[in-house]
Amino acid sequence: MKKVLSLAVALLISVLAMAQVRVMSYNVRYGAAKDGENSWDKRKAATPAMLREIKPDVFGVQEALTFQLDYITENCPEYKCVGVGREDGKDGGEHMSVFYNSEKIDLLEWGTYWLSETPQVPSFGWDAACKRTATWTRLKVKKTGEEFFFVNTHLDHKGFEAREKGLMLLVERISAMNPNGVPVVLTGDFNITPDAEELEGLNRIMKSARGYAKHADPNGSYNGYGAKGKSKGAPTLRKEVQGLLPIDYIYYAGFEKCKRFVVVTKEYNGIKYISDHYPVYADLK
Repeated sequence: MKKVLSLAVALLISVLAMAQVRVMSYNVRYGAAKDGENSWDKRKAATPAMLREIKPDVFGVQEALTFQLDYITENCPEYKCVGVGREDGKDGGEHMSVFYNSEKIDLLEWGTYWLSETPQVPSFGWDAACKRTATWTRLKVKKTGEEFFFVNTHLDHKGFEAREKGLMLLVERISAMNPNGVPVVLTGDFNITPDAEELEGLNRIMKSARGYAKHADPNGSYNGYGAKGKSKGAPTLRKEVQGLLPIDYIYYAGFEKCKRFVVVTKEYNGIKYISDHYPVYADLK
């Protein structure tokens, strides 16, 4: 009897351990930007070092160019990624790709759409300064068979209407593709702070990991390489907002709870800024 009980407890612990997923949002900063000492070639080694330590099961990137995606997969071969360039739906321009640890996670389906009035083709949305996309995936945890959706996006840094209607489109698409209530994660650089009115619709159907985590990191995520190194293309925000800006998000629905929300401010390989945004991650049960 003792052996049977011990085996049952061990199996239960194993299942509970796998019922948690670690998800991340990471704006890697446009790799062709002329950032001097903070250029991609000078800071890129920090990314695989961070991934090896944090070990996200799934993460979404913003602003990534093809050579940046290739660098990550070459140095972290356990990760595979899906996504397309926002300019042409192929390789052109920035990718909002989704990476998943193929040793732990199976990819079932995926796709990309544009945050615009014509979401199926490369296009500008409303008053956006740039083309904006969302990449969605349907994933399965190998050991438990549990499925969840993971969606990754990057909202416009200038257009209020583009952010507002882009989020409305995301809400509609997430609801439409998930009639059975499978758990959903939405990550991204939203270019707005948590009190922004553009978030009202999203807050009605999903929870912010920053706001609902049992243990939430108070730090902001946008660092701009420090006060003197603020990068080009920074978000247009109210002047009274000071310090690190909390503009990178993880939203979720259908999970029991969020155990922690963390802003990764640590230096890796002696590199002070991994990007002009710090990665953020959450543990979801």
